[in-house]
Amino acid sequence: MKKIILLLSMIFMLAACGGKGDKEKANNVLYVYEWADYIPKQIFEKFEKETGIKVVEDIYSSNEEMFAKLKAGGKGYDLVIPSTDYAEIMMNEGMLEKIDKNQIPNFKNIDPIVLDKLHYFDKDNNYAVPYVMGATVIAVNKKYVKDYPRDYTIFERKDLAGRMTLLDDMREVMTSALGTLGYPQNTTSEKEIAQAADLVKQWKKNIAKFDSESYGKGFANGDFWVVQGYAENIYVELDPDQKKDTDFIIPEKGGTSYIDSFVLLKDSKNKEAAYKFLNFINEPENYALICDHLGLPSINVPARKLVTKKPMYTIEDLKNTQTLRDIKSTLDLQNKYWQQILVD
Repeated sequence: MKKIILLLSMIFMLAACGGKGDKEKANNVLYVYEWADYIPKQIFEKFEKETGIKVVEDIYSSNEEMFAKLKAGGKGYDLVIPSTDYAEIMMNEGMLEKIDKNQIPNFKNIDPIVLDKLHYFDKDNNYAVPYVMGATVIAVNKKYVKDYPRDYTIFERKDLAGRMTLLDDMREVMTSALGTLGYPQNTTSEKEIAQAADLVKQWKKNIAKFDSESYGKGFANGDFWVVQGYAENIYVELDPDQKKDTDFIIPEKGGTSYIDSFVLLKDSKNKEAAYKFLNFINEPENYALICDHLGLPSINVPARKLVTKKPMYTIEDLKNTQTLRDIKSTLDLQNKYWQQILVD
């Protein structure tokens, strides 16, 4: 009888140890779904060294791709970094966990000006933790392009045909076209949307392609001289001399900005690790490394004193830009015209 009791005790102990081990193993891996080359490898390595938590990243090239994958049942991710419009959509779809800011003491380092820009959908900053604020730019290689306009009319230049690209992103391109015409991104007028689509069709005649993945490398190797894109994706591909020859334009009309934020998925299995990472990344010395890597202005106030490289632009330069929002009722209408653009 004692042998039976002893055997049962050992079984229970092994089961308990196994459960604890599985839990500890889960808490030692953090799964992040993000844009390519957005968080420096150095940050992941430093975080793992300090906490013992390994970060596994998966990459997407557009908000639409990320959202479609998650809605189709993609599981296993903890943190995602959507742009503002998709953070709003995901919150409204009930996909996000409410953030416990008590577990992120360094949340206090984020510039209140940036936090305020999220209040139109996340009033108390309960769902989105800002990562970066930046602009969609027009990058121009000054070595090859002279006397150019500082707005989207540059894509009407026939002499640059085949040397330019636009993002393969309906929201970015259509919003830029609408803004160039003086219309808001959330216009409900089909006439205005149709006019914007016609303008994009004019641009399309002169571009090599719509590209959201390789435009940075294409610009760096000289294949393209004018590209619409995210400045940080281009910046990391350039050597010091190329940076001197690059003009990053933020158009006053049609210019868009973004706030990409960390969101915690409701079905995350590693929330404890996620909170540790969010707090870690907002340590001033860590966030300064991110700014130096991306060339973007710091939204972390204390980190501004630690940044060693001059950013490509300042937060103030974004004052005339539109931050992309969830356009809800007109999304399908804009997408209808976008599909026409792609096939024409």
